[in-house]
Amino acid sequence: MRHQYAAPWIWIFLLPLALDYKATNATTGHFAQFIFVAPAVAAGLALLLIAPRFHERSRLRTIVTTSLLLCVFGSVVTQLIQDNDGGNYLRVLLPFMLFLLGYLVACRPWSEQRIAQFEKALFAANVVSLVFTFVYGLATSGGLDDARFRIISVTLLGLQGVLLHEFVVAKRYSPFTIAVFAGTVIVELLSVTRSLLVGTVLLFVIAMALSAPSMRQIWRAVARGLMVVVVLAGVAGIAVLAVPNVAEHWTQRIFVAEATISGKDPTTITRLAEMRDQYDQVTASPETLLFGAGYGHYYRYSPDYLPDLAGQFSKQDFYAINEWAAGHNFWVYQLFAGGLVFGIAMPLATLGALALCFFAYRYWRSVVPDAPMLPILGRAIMLFAALPATSIGGNPLGPRFSGLVFGIGLGLMIATYTRLQRALPARANRMSAARRMRAAASPDLPRRMQPGMGRTDVASTLGMSQTARLPGSNRPDIAR
Repeated sequence: MRHQYAAPWIWIFLLPLALDYKATNATTGHFAQFIFVAPAVAAGLALLLIAPRFHERSRLRTIVTTSLLLCVFGSVVTQLIQDNDGGNYLRVLLPFMLFLLGYLVACRPWSEQRIAQFEKALFAANVVSLVFTFVYGLATSGGLDDARFRIISVTLLGLQGVLLHEFVVAKRYSPFTIAVFAGTVIVELLSVTRSLLVGTVLLFVIAMALSAPSMRQIWRAVARGLMVVVVLAGVAGIAVLAVPNVAEHWTQRIFVAEATISGKDPTTITRLAEMRDQYDQVTASPETLLFGAGYGHYYRYSPDYLPDLAGQFSKQDFYAINEWAAGHNFWVYQLFAGGLVFGIAMPLATLGALALCFFAYRYWRSVVPDAPMLPILGRAIMLFAALPATSIGGNPLGPRFSGLVFGIGLGLMIATYTRLQRALPARANRMSAARRMRAAASPDLPRRMQPGMGRTDVASTLGMSQTARLPGSNRPDIAR
């Protein structure tokens, strides 16, 4: 059944939270921010009601769904045991609820038209978040030292992941996508955030691995990757010339450890101190080890790391730190909040799903590169791969908008893998199946899945006609 209001619901689901912002302090802006959540939740529930359903069972889909439900609804049990502050609990839980809602909406056998609308809305919302966060951060800050903490979009790496798929895997370039990617690099440089650059490099390596399913093709992938490196170098040079302070700030950040009394990076030490206190709290008793301390539970820095921060923190300031928001380390915080029963299943299941889809994509691309919906799977993998990349510097499910976007990315990845798994050959019968697939005009596809599903690149998804292929490349593009 066709629903004429599905497209507006998709845009309402994604666009309002793209305007979410970081308040200037912890006591202001909460009401305005939560206004953005109401239409997103309403649109998500509407999409759940009209979404198509899978009729075949999938072990991977069942495991991931169960782990997410256990994480979100199991937190109620921990909350009843620990009795944390109710407001803090709901604030921390909200991004995880949006993550679950986004997953449940996207993990459906949507038609070609709907998938294109989801991808278009995702890309547009991420670009809006990039621009809005940058402008809002500059407007509410004094100088670069203060602004750099507020100009980073929470889905910046997710946007880069999709663009890197287009550049490295799909071998397509357009002035618009290059400009957007250059904008993300400029934000990274101005923010002077080392973890973001490490995340970009990680996504670049993943994109190269996706584009080269065999060692014979690795050098071609390296050649295409050089184009991205040239863009990065050019943007970095322009940023340094336009804002001379950027190079100075990066030098300070890189060699900050040498300027301290202990000779250690204070940012790294504070992250370790935070994780150590969370680990000490969750292992303090069998009850907390099993069920966790709960979302919104208070934590501080472990005193074991106080000597390493000599000259950076006074003893009074060190012990005054008392946080309740989602911790900077996603993996340790999940154990801290949910324990062994409710905390670790979700990160383990999602990482396992990402690895499984990654290797399946590489195999299918080498055997049946023209398979329908393969481009969608590739973009979904790169979008969701931004979650572990973001976790290098912070909790990717701390902000509301990133929780929603990564949930949709996970849902699209699992749904597309489930449909391709039933249509494409398994590794066990690789040779015979590969010959049959190449000889046949198209595979026997389940239900709504038909040849040609899934736009080849972001530019065509957005309705842009001008795209360019990497010069000298004769390899046919993946399914149009």
